[in-house]
Amino acid sequence: MKIARFQRGNQVAYGVVEGDQVIELEGSPFEGIRRTRRSYPLAQVKLLVPVVPSTFYAAGVNYMDHVRRMAAITGRQASPPKAADVGYRANNALIAHEEAIVIPRDATERTQYEGELVVVIGKKAKNISEEEVWDYIFGYTIGNDFSERTWQAGDRTHWRAKNSDTFKPMGPWIETDADPKNMRTIVRVNGQEVQNFATNNMIFGIAQFMSRMSKYMTLYPGDVLWMGTDGVPENVKPGDVIEIEISGIGVLRNPVVAEK
Repeated sequence: MKIARFQRGNQVAYGVVEGDQVIELEGSPFEGIRRTRRSYPLAQVKLLVPVVPSTFYAAGVNYMDHVRRMAAITGRQASPPKAADVGYRANNALIAHEEAIVIPRDATERTQYEGELVVVIGKKAKNISEEEVWDYIFGYTIGNDFSERTWQAGDRTHWRAKNSDTFKPMGPWIETDADPKNMRTIVRVNGQEVQNFATNNMIFGIAQFMSRMSKYMTLYPGDVLWMGTDGVPENVKPGDVIEIEISGIGVLRNPVVAEK
């Protein structure tokens, strides 16, 4: 089931996407929902970020091919993480499907996409085992961990390299029935495929991350965990359009523009 958060006029609601229609829901999917008889063409509503998380988590380096290829580029030894490490992102950076990624005026040309699977937490979780993790997941969506690499290399933190306004597209909806074991992630720039990898080919999987995290912090309904990317992204520029497709979920599409 595809659960979207959408706006029609001044009204914001959740809805179920079925074909080219969205059926409005009453309530929140994290607290209880009820279908209404109100239905709208998908083309006539604005899709919003599917969830505004209370905490926005991001997996560290989490694909071995990414580790190897980045090591080859930098001349350093390939050194994968020894455990599932987690970082944070900022809600101010979130934008929805079809909204524009705005590159700041003083950014360098090293602005890049990162296509990522996003796990949406469905239930309060603390000290859960790897076997229990799947009972605490509400569904999955798509993220673009857009980054300015010069800032990422030079700043002490990722405060602007990964958290500038508009740098975190997420959407278009939450798919509750997707199976990460059978997914592929495909990235296209201006319609040309630039990445294609098995989504589940992670160094540390979803269960390992969530179980380890829950030992030290409580996960809450609506929190999100971005699972990392594979390969080596390429630079993009204003005028480009980035599409990230994950099988079983859909396509997240965002144009890139320059700050005015």
